[in-house]
Amino acid sequence: ITGAGRGIGKAIAETLAKHGVTVICVSKSADSCGATAAAIVAAGGKAKALAVDVADGAAVAKAAEALLKEFPTIDILVNNAGITRDGLLFRMSDNDWNEVISTNLSSCFHWSKHIARPMTRARWGRIVNITSVSGIMGNAGQANYSAAKAGMIGLTKTLAREFAGRSVTV
Repeated sequence: ITGAGRGIGKAIAETLAKHGVTVICVSKSADSCGATAAAIVAAGGKAKALAVDVADGAAVAKAAEALLKEFPTIDILVNNAGITRDGLLFRMSDNDWNEVISTNLSSCFHWSKHIARPMTRARWGRIVNITSVSGIMGNAGQANYSAAKAGMIGLTKTLAREFAGRSVTV
C-alpha cells in the first residue's frame, strides 16, 4: 500500500491486516510507514515498512525487485500515495506540476508495471488505484491534482482491459 503512513493508506493497511493480509506499508517517510507497520504488528498483524520515494521510478523499480525476492507473490497492490500542491494555473510552478504528476500518477504506473507481472503469471491479483472526483469534475486551483487523478482513471481502465484475461482485476 503506497501512502500507508497516514490517512486513507493507513486505514487500508490496518483493515487489510485485520483480515489476515501481510501488509507492506510504503511511504516516503520511514517514520510514518514504520509507525503504521509497528501498530499493525502490535495489534497482532503482519506488516513491513518500506520507505521509498514513489515519485522516483528507479527507486520504485529497485524496491519492487527487492520485495518480489522476499515476497514472490504479491496479491494486492493499492496505489494510494498522493500529494497536493494547489495553486491557480498562472501561479503554479513547473515543480509543483511535476511533483504532483510524479507522485500521484507516475507512481501508479511504476508500481503497477513491476508488481503486476507476477500477478499475471499467477493468474490472480488485485490492483486498487485510489483516485478522486477531482479527476472527473476538475477543481479550481488543482490543475495538477485533477490531471493526475484523471490520468489514474484512464490508466485504471486500460490496465483492467490488459489484465482481465489473466484474472487480475484493476
